[in-house]
Amino acid sequence: MSDKSELLLKPKRFYKAAAAAPFLGENGEGGFAVQLDGRTPKSPARKPLIAPTRLLADMIAAEWDAQVEYIDNSLMPATRLAFTAIDRIAETRAEVAGEVTAYAASDHLCYRAEHPTPLVERQDREWGAILDWARAEFGLVFTPVAGIIHQPQPSATLAAVEALALTMDDFTLAGVAFAAGLYGSTVLALAVRAGRLTGRRALDLSRLEEVFQAEQWGQDAEAKARAEALAIEAEMIDRWFAALRS
Repeated sequence: MSDKSELLLKPKRFYKAAAAAPFLGENGEGGFAVQLDGRTPKSPARKPLIAPTRLLADMIAAEWDAQVEYIDNSLMPATRLAFTAIDRIAETRAEVAGEVTAYAASDHLCYRAEHPTPLVERQDREWGAILDWARAEFGLVFTPVAGIIHQPQPSATLAAVEALALTMDDFTLAGVAFAAGLYGSTVLALAVRAGRLTGRRALDLSRLEEVFQAEQWGQDAEAKARAEALAIEAEMIDRWFAALRS
């Protein structure tokens, strides 16, 4: 598809300014609305784009304000995640909590390299520190293994992860599910949510073997481009959780 054809599929920017404003619903529910020239856009399910905090609404509004002639949803990750929180989470909380639990059941931090020794030691040190934090913070006990053969995790740990996920509000749960998928690790997602790690640091930890290999041998252009694309998402989810903590 040509660039011109792609543009024809994208809606033109129809507003002059995007901003956030306090919102009070008919039933007394509060929040902050994203507004385009004073009107609130709707999600795919036709629900208003309302965020729970001012900073998150500002973050989403900034994505709309950054659009130029056409609205490019691929450049609006926070908006897409907000629509997920608004349209999907309330209807499928148990399913999404199950997704978070599934990532914990095969958490990336539990599968260690068998060689070389410097990488093994680095994973033990850096991944081990985050698993120790998860145990101290939430009582989550994980069992690491050398190699890639599946290691069942304690049923009590998985039950605790699921219970924790179900206590989260819709926007937090959407963020944790997104981050767990991004990192292949529920533990890293929880660490970013808590402010224990930045989103970018968590991404580096999830890619520790790739980072190690790049330090030894360099990085090709394709791998670099992929890492940069993932970094954009990691930085977004970092700001997402920071905005929710505000």
